[in-house]
Amino acid sequence: MQATEIVRRDTAERRRDTLARLGSERDTWVSTAHPEHGPHQIPLWFLRDGQAVWTCTGANSATARNVREEPRVRLALPDAYDVVLLQGEAECHPAREVPKGAADAFAGRFGWDPRAEEAPFLYLRVAPRTVRAWRGVPELRGRVVMREGVRLE
Repeated sequence: MQATEIVRRDTAERRRDTLARLGSERDTWVSTAHPEHGPHQIPLWFLRDGQAVWTCTGANSATARNVREEPRVRLALPDAYDVVLLQGEAECHPAREVPKGAADAFAGRFGWDPRAEEAPFLYLRVAPRTVRAWRGVPELRGRVVMREGVRLE
């Protein structure tokens, strides 16, 4: 295995790269926790609408149960080299009550519309409060690109 040389990016470049990945990636790992059942992590499709990230899960899933009890979540893009972690609070939207624009965009991107399913689905809207992005040890310092909902330059 050959090591990859990592060139440290400044915050503005990291932010641009992070936004590009949030617009092009398809999957995110969603981490939730429940006071009685503990942590839970699952990969889900996601869509970024410019302000928030939307995912969808079964209305009776462990993820939905956890978010109803504890809305704080962490989302992670699936790449250990180019790490992107988002933290925020999830808002629950039953599939039949989700804003039309978000649901239509989700269905258009993935070719699947949870609103048409017989089983109940729940959309989760997560507006990031903190975003961390880094590539290896050289970028650990300065990895926070958004704090308390404010983008850092």
